[in-house]
Amino acid sequence: MEMTGRTAVITGAGSGFGREFAYIAAARGMKLVLADINEAGLNATVAELHERGADVIGVPTDVSSAAAVQALADAAVAQFGKVHLLFNNAGVGSGGFVWESTHADWQWVLGVNVWSVIHGVRIFTPLMLAHGEPAHIVNTASAAGLINAPNMGIYNLSKHAVVSLSETLFHDLSVVKAQIGVSVLCPAFVPTGIATSHRNRPAALANDVPPTPSMLAAQQASVKAVASGRISAPEIAALTFDAIDEGRFYIVPHEKILDVVTQRMNDIVARRNPSDMFAHMP
Repeated sequence: MEMTGRTAVITGAGSGFGREFAYIAAARGMKLVLADINEAGLNATVAELHERGADVIGVPTDVSSAAAVQALADAAVAQFGKVHLLFNNAGVGSGGFVWESTHADWQWVLGVNVWSVIHGVRIFTPLMLAHGEPAHIVNTASAAGLINAPNMGIYNLSKHAVVSLSETLFHDLSVVKAQIGVSVLCPAFVPTGIATSHRNRPAALANDVPPTPSMLAAQQASVKAVASGRISAPEIAALTFDAIDEGRFYIVPHEKILDVVTQRMNDIVARRNPSDMFAHMP
């Protein structure tokens, strides 16, 4: 897909993958519409890209809100006319035993990880279909969308939903022969701010009870695993743009995780009980 002079919309652009996507898109001559609920991080990204000569605007956005994502799309169209590349990238993490997760936990994680992608697909895909030019949508899922490790129930569910939505979107666009590619990004652990995403949790969705031992254990494990990631966010972003250029759907940067995915698929085909993911984890 030709990128020079085209427009990219990126959620979660104030840090992590989103910021790195923005850097590459700008380097390839794209106009940018960046979104994040963290205005300080968003403003920092926008300011840096302005210094690099990019044509960029920032739109503070709570991606869990349909109205906010619609406002983001309206701002993109008002500023640049058309959208050609969409990164549904914003995401948060949460862990603990499934039965111990609170109603507020479910609302927060599914709002950001699932509803944001639903809003993005529902609102931006018709805009891309209407202009009829080559376009692409990248949905950030996770290796947790391909396997189910224990103590990660909400996160696993949310990322499986993103993979399912992305695969269905791919098929639906194929049916109508649209010039819109789709990719789903499924990384394992990468040093980003995902392990401390609770810093952006809305006060209205805060828990009024202390975290359980399983939640504390999940948080500690997440911080350690994320910090030990051997593939960086810039490398993930570069691999993602390679996939866009190649029209490739599945982006699985940590290839060794495919051994665990294969084990899960073998369990399903053999109709065995689910294997212990950690027993097969590389």
